[in-house]
Amino acid sequence: MSQLDALVIGERTFPFHSFDEMGPHVEAALGDGVDATLTEDRDDLLDLSGYDLVVDYLTDSTLTDDQQESLLSFVADGGGYLGMHCAADITSTHDGEGGIDSRDEPIPELHDLIGGYFLTHPEQSTFDVNVVDDDHPVTAGVSDFSVFDEPYQVDYDADRVQVLARMAHPDLEDYPVVWVRDHGAGRVCYASLGHTEESLEHPEYRRILQNAAGWVAGA
Repeated sequence: MSQLDALVIGERTFPFHSFDEMGPHVEAALGDGVDATLTEDRDDLLDLSGYDLVVDYLTDSTLTDDQQESLLSFVADGGGYLGMHCAADITSTHDGEGGIDSRDEPIPELHDLIGGYFLTHPEQSTFDVNVVDDDHPVTAGVSDFSVFDEPYQVDYDADRVQVLARMAHPDLEDYPVVWVRDHGAGRVCYASLGHTEESLEHPEYRRILQNAAGWVAGA
């Protein structure tokens, strides 16, 4: 199978999720089957004709109307979208002084695309990830595993997404960790792990991400 072309987008707006630090780990986790173009330039979303999928690692998901429309049209027309970790944080914005502010409501168009959104998280910890649907290509060959990461509490549209894996955390309910959905002619996968280097180096999570890249791209 030929390599998939992916635009991987992130930022250095905040001291956490800094793309200069985490971008290479995201690229490595996607594996040799993905030719990843790493960018912090949101205008790169304006022309996605050369890509099979977009990998989203943005924390502040503020886009211009043209950038957002290009992304949504790309997926609706058959392109792939893989949202990782902070991609579901569609309420956070930059306060202009190096800190974080919050919208009253998640960005509705991105909420519709992803199928859910980030609420909050406790401290980083070790917790289990249990595969609840091993018949899907994204979780094919993936075993239950333990990982040290930031456990995301999320709100999700249960009637619009197919949950493939859930967390087993001693202090939290079994929030989804991986889900998929169709969006027009395209495919979407959201995977909530990815704050720590350890999570992106975990072989089971790497398998999920590599499977997901192929699935959303229709490979």
